[in-house]
Amino acid sequence: MTDPNHRELPDEQGAGSAWPVLSSVQARILGCLIEKAITTPDQYPLTLNALVNACNQKSNRDPVMSLSESDVVAGLDGLRHDHRLAALVHTSGSRVEKYRHSISDVIKLNPEQAAILCELLLRGPETVGELRTRASRMHELRDLNHVQQLLDELATHPGGRLVVKLPREPGRRESRWMHLLCGEVDVESVVAAAPDTSMNDSSDLQQELAQLRAELESLKAEFAQFKQQFD
Repeated sequence: MTDPNHRELPDEQGAGSAWPVLSSVQARILGCLIEKAITTPDQYPLTLNALVNACNQKSNRDPVMSLSESDVVAGLDGLRHDHRLAALVHTSGSRVEKYRHSISDVIKLNPEQAAILCELLLRGPETVGELRTRASRMHELRDLNHVQQLLDELATHPGGRLVVKLPREPGRRESRWMHLLCGEVDVESVVAAAPDTSMNDSSDLQQELAQLRAELESLKAEFAQFKQQFD
């Protein structure tokens, strides 16, 4: 189930400059472990059953996968033994094995960068606007400039690039960004395979307008609350 748009980094780049090259299944598992550590800390680390469900959930996933328990076990083995990106956890009073991510042992990231990278692991290439909207459920992201700054930091990470900006595709008003944890991206193949989204421009604008209206209403409510203090 590997992604045809990724290829492995050449060995001559050296161990200190290239990140582990993950399969698409390993990327999904890692993304789920990072996500659940942030969004459902009371249920983390995850049991194998919970992790399988997280990998196969239909919301916040692209593509939607249908992984078996053996698929996830094999992916975990690679993350744990080959890449040191996941770990088995034994909790007192529980006989059930649980799993957590250990990405901080391999890649130095702040919480905001981790949220952006996690979102790209779970949903594939996304625009700055999509990342701000979707990754905000894991960490507050002030505005589009803030997200752009985080992407630039990930693209120039001291240990090696973690994301790449794709050329703007036909019908899109913005370029998308893609993670590099499954290897270097064949940019031409990604762009060629992308559907023409020109028919979606109006719906994208409506979504952005709805978001702006919601933010305006929130600001109005905050101002009204503030004003009441002096009435």
